[in-house]
Amino acid sequence: MLTPTVVTDRIEWDRIVAALPGGHLLQSWDWGQLKGRHGWSAERLAWYDSHKQPAACVQILTRSVPLPGGLGRLCVRYSPRGPCLDWSDGDLSKQVLDTLQVRSVERGTVFVKVDPETPDSPQPEEPSPDPVSLPAESIQKILRASAWRPSSEQVQFRNTMVLDLRASEDQLLAGMKQKTRYNLRLAERRGVVVRPAGLEDLDRLYRMYAETSLRDGFVIRDRAYYNDAWGTFFNNGLAQPFLAEVEGESVAGLIVFRLGRRAWYLYGMSRELHRELMPAYLLQWEAIRWARREGCEVYDFWGAPDRLDPQDPLWGVYRFKEGFGSRLVSGVGAWDYTVRPRLYWFYTAVLPRVLGLMRLRGRAQTGHAVD
Repeated sequence: MLTPTVVTDRIEWDRIVAALPGGHLLQSWDWGQLKGRHGWSAERLAWYDSHKQPAACVQILTRSVPLPGGLGRLCVRYSPRGPCLDWSDGDLSKQVLDTLQVRSVERGTVFVKVDPETPDSPQPEEPSPDPVSLPAESIQKILRASAWRPSSEQVQFRNTMVLDLRASEDQLLAGMKQKTRYNLRLAERRGVVVRPAGLEDLDRLYRMYAETSLRDGFVIRDRAYYNDAWGTFFNNGLAQPFLAEVEGESVAGLIVFRLGRRAWYLYGMSRELHRELMPAYLLQWEAIRWARREGCEVYDFWGAPDRLDPQDPLWGVYRFKEGFGSRLVSGVGAWDYTVRPRLYWFYTAVLPRVLGLMRLRGRAQTGHAVD
């Protein structure tokens, strides 16, 4: 049996995460530090084999949530895109899950949530309307057998789209849908210019992100949070913002992150101005080229529909990402473990209604950021 070790060194931790199957940006040291500045605390555990090589790791975020009316606090724990390990190793999987369960009981936690990354697998010849891959199913069976339950709160996207970057730029262009190549060239011909952005551009990016959230109907955090998130990873060489401009005026942007041999497109923003010039296509291409130069082998477009249904709200996003030659990777989804079913019911059934009201207030505040 392997014994978990607390890791306190940033370089060592990121090396472990990058090397293990399912290693993800949300398990990185900087992500834990970011969350630590915004209400969470991070703990990092690693399991080493007999050769002192990392076999598994998990970054666990813990938060104490106040109850309405001053009725006390609830403690919840979450491992975003963790744990990271080879799930085909049944003994190791059980050891890691057992550790998470025991620690949650000992520390009076209402529940602990995980949503492991699905290992890359070959693309099926015909995508299924319900894109749950065999690797995802096998991990779900392990979780279910260890008394975990599918969560009603899917914090991250369950599915994503990934692009293999090991091909040449010409091969990547040839692998795109014809319409995507056309729109990319159209943006270039019509004067869209994409440039790397810096810290001085973060406020501009946030204003466009706020405009995007109001137009597309999703809630975002305040300006300080994104300045922290984007700036931290940029300063540490793990992120690069890009701006698309027309005659010197910003019309769209994105931020691409990297860890190890993988890159993630996590944030995109745009204005109504000059959308007909297709700046989003040229932005993605320049982000993909940057990721290749940084040595990445996979570009993760971050987010896809739960079902391949044209009625799904993310269908247009799926078609856009598919146009670049990316393929669908189905996810495990979020899973919860609890030994306090009554408190768990309160947190999952009652508290979301309270938080919904808080999000409405947040949306109004976002509107002021655009004005």
